[in-house]
Amino acid sequence: MEAAYVFRVRFILSPRRARIDPDTFETVVRIPAPTPGEEGWLLFRDALWRGERNDAEHARELCAERLPEGVEVVDAEFREFETDEAYLDALRETVAADLPAFRADSVREALHKYFGSSIRVGSTDRPDPGGDDGRDDARD
Repeated sequence: MEAAYVFRVRFILSPRRARIDPDTFETVVRIPAPTPGEEGWLLFRDALWRGERNDAEHARELCAERLPEGVEVVDAEFREFETDEAYLDALRETVAADLPAFRADSVREALHKYFGSSIRVGSTDRPDPGGDDGRDDARD
């Protein structure tokens, strides 16, 4: 059971005794999602709205704290939530157990409210999150 929040991150390297050109780079950062019900599992509810980050600074900090020192994150854009079927099933069950916390009448509504259509079911080790193919609209 695996899932990850996928961000497109733009960062700057600031070497101590060298000058580099270019000094700004882009990469994909995958942040493992905690098991539904465990500490930190509500990141989607606290940080996303309709598949977009709701706080640019929080998204930058979330990614920056996982990168080495000396790497300054300039921008972090949420791209998608990668998950396997087992994790998605567990997520749906956990959300269903407390729908009022999501101010939703169904699991589908709750997941769509935060993820939009940015849930990708399948492999969690994809090299680049793009396009719409393979996305799941969080049906229950």
